[in-house]
Amino acid sequence: MQIKKSIYIIGLLSFLVAPAISFAQKDSKPKETKTSPTRLSPVVQSTPVPLRSDILIEKFADIQPNAVRLLIHPVSGDFYYTTFDGGVFHITKQNGSIISEQILTVKDHGINKLQGAIFAGSELFLCGNTTENNNRGTRGRLVRFSIVPNSIPKMTIVFNTEAYGLNATTWDHGWNALVLSPDEKYIFITSGSRTGHGEIQDDKGVYPNARDNALTTKIFRIPAKAENLLLPNDTDKLKADAYLYAEGIRNAYDMAFDPDGNLFAVVNSSDYDHSEDMFWVRQGRHYGFPWIMGGIENPQQYPDFMPDPKKDPFLPATSHGMLMKYFRNDPDFPKIPKGVKFSPGVQNLGPDANKYRGHSGKILDGDNTGVTISTFTAHSSPLGLVFDTKRVLSGEFKGDGFVLRNTLGSKSSLMKPFTDQGRDLLHLDMSYDKGTDNYFVKTTRIADSFNNPTDAVLIGNSLYIIEYDAKVGSIWKVTLPAGSKKFKKVRKKR
Repeated sequence: MQIKKSIYIIGLLSFLVAPAISFAQKDSKPKETKTSPTRLSPVVQSTPVPLRSDILIEKFADIQPNAVRLLIHPVSGDFYYTTFDGGVFHITKQNGSIISEQILTVKDHGINKLQGAIFAGSELFLCGNTTENNNRGTRGRLVRFSIVPNSIPKMTIVFNTEAYGLNATTWDHGWNALVLSPDEKYIFITSGSRTGHGEIQDDKGVYPNARDNALTTKIFRIPAKAENLLLPNDTDKLKADAYLYAEGIRNAYDMAFDPDGNLFAVVNSSDYDHSEDMFWVRQGRHYGFPWIMGGIENPQQYPDFMPDPKKDPFLPATSHGMLMKYFRNDPDFPKIPKGVKFSPGVQNLGPDANKYRGHSGKILDGDNTGVTISTFTAHSSPLGLVFDTKRVLSGEFKGDGFVLRNTLGSKSSLMKPFTDQGRDLLHLDMSYDKGTDNYFVKTTRIADSFNNPTDAVLIGNSLYIIEYDAKVGSIWKVTLPAGSKKFKKVRKKR
């Protein structure tokens, strides 16, 4: 058979049709295991290095292990961070030393897998998943606490979702990223996929024929003052209640607003050699999952698909999805809904993070071919998206974005064919194109050698980056070139 592998890109060139794919699956199946948040690479201890002479990097603090989110209290200016297992920590200085003081545990908020956190004034919002049915089922959950001096934090439930099935894979992404709307009236929340690429994940038969559902692969918008909502597993009802904002997004582990109020999200793609998307997220849009990721069609949607890495260069033989037989013939794969138009990802112009696999199987560089990709090199796991919303950085960086890549190519079997780079900080110079009604981005590496970076906070011209580690985590301070003298004077008064 012939599989049409359409590459949804905007550039000087386009890909051609992929070769035929046919292969009988083997009978053996490795044992599945569940792991922690998003796609994290093996630990390689390192010290971050600036790639420009006008950038300074210094250690800010050693912290507790398994840190995921970094945030700052907008009233007090204090730093806080959260851990995947439910911890919330306040960073204080005692006798000249920086100390992490735990203020909340999973017993306080009931979120077993805590992946989202953000402040709105003195209100701390926490998001993630609870478990039930002997750890086979789950609910999404958002709560808030008032964090004020000399007061015990009191919890208010914003929402719980209806229960739905967990699965036995590493791909159950859950509810994670949070971002506050510029007017502070709404909280935007990501719910990632419970599958790798839309396949059945039934948790060994507990949830028969379960794929993704109305409560996954979406971005939701909830009033910040809401209380005790129950979000149903019903797409039509979620749309009618105006809670569903955008859909078809595999796992937007971070979101941020730019200075003009546009919402962007960075996305982890599947084990297939899709690029990693960055989306301009607009209300009511569908961004393609599970039919398209990284501008490339998912071949499992075709009824006669038979996975064979020898014939399909986009399918890594050593990938988790291939070894576990999650890439498989799937004639019941859902069809693209009638009338749905997919919105493309931001197009990367390079010069960095723009390697891609061509239809021939060769790894190509967009700088050499003139092709733009959607958006970053495959398997790089973009995280920690921020924008200079106050436009306080120097002219070159003023109003621009920055993002981290968590994966290190030289240590990742999936990413290494593309590049040895990764675990770096990228500068994003965004530009709107009226003709395509989309954004293009010039992407440049400006710092390197982080150790599992997962989140970032930009305060003035200081970018603070938190690292996930099973033993001791770190927070690094990256000082970027500042803008006007007026800004520098303001900083001195703080």
